[in-house]
Amino acid sequence: MEFVIWILDFLLMSRPKIGAHVSAAGGLSTAFGRAKEIGAECIQIFGSTPRSWSVKLPSAEEARRFKETGKKAHIDPVYLHAPYLINLGSGEKRLFGASQASLKGHLKIAEMLGAKGVIFHVGSAKGSTKEKAIPQIASSLKTILKEIPGKSFLILENAAGGGDKIGAMSGEVADILKRVGSSRVKVCLDTAHAFEAGIISAYASSEISKLCEEWDKTVGLERIVALHANDSKTAYNSHNDRHENIGEGCIGLAGFKALAKEQRLWNKDWILEVPGVNHEGPNKENVDRLKSCFS
Repeated sequence: MEFVIWILDFLLMSRPKIGAHVSAAGGLSTAFGRAKEIGAECIQIFGSTPRSWSVKLPSAEEARRFKETGKKAHIDPVYLHAPYLINLGSGEKRLFGASQASLKGHLKIAEMLGAKGVIFHVGSAKGSTKEKAIPQIASSLKTILKEIPGKSFLILENAAGGGDKIGAMSGEVADILKRVGSSRVKVCLDTAHAFEAGIISAYASSEISKLCEEWDKTVGLERIVALHANDSKTAYNSHNDRHENIGEGCIGLAGFKALAKEQRLWNKDWILEVPGVNHEGPNKENVDRLKSCFS
């Protein structure tokens, strides 16, 4: 078994870990079995239902079983994704309060499960302004980190842009990071969102290099811990967040092959959030397609 693990580690030296968002229906630990079936090497899950403000914490036994199952499956790291309901930039007090409480709860789950962190959408300035929303977001993140000490990260995901959405541009993400001033705040870069936001017109070598240089200058590539590797169903600069299977969208297989050559991104975990060939979420075919881009 140790030899097999050594071989896997050796192979991963030539590419990043490739994983996927998988269902945890039937118990959090069941996610690892689904991940193994599709060939995922790391995973993203919902730690609690994403359709409710209430957060159900796992029991101590469930958390222990989750860690043990993950270790046996040799699938690591684990990321949680926060509910899409969250909007820390909201000018509505009740929505902001519920958002902060929800993210706090999901970070608590991440700590209990030994997860690397919680990926979340920053939100929008609807009902306020970006000038007010960004400091509010930073202050909220400071509060959450103080109340939930530990090692798990809060991971900002770039947005598809449009309207009052915050976090599409690297400068806005960098502003939040600077205001929070904590090493526990990291970044997840979504390939579809970047394309849909209009910050990269095509995934060609020269454009990918420019994108990396821009984010390195503003955010710092070392702050990016994960990529959401998603093709886009909508066109460049559409501001319409719709994911597509690898090679079937506007980015295309050639785009992911070019992205795979950017070695500055190899130390990030690449996580699929695609619809899947049967519209049941990321599947083995999509995982294999992404892996093949590195060969």
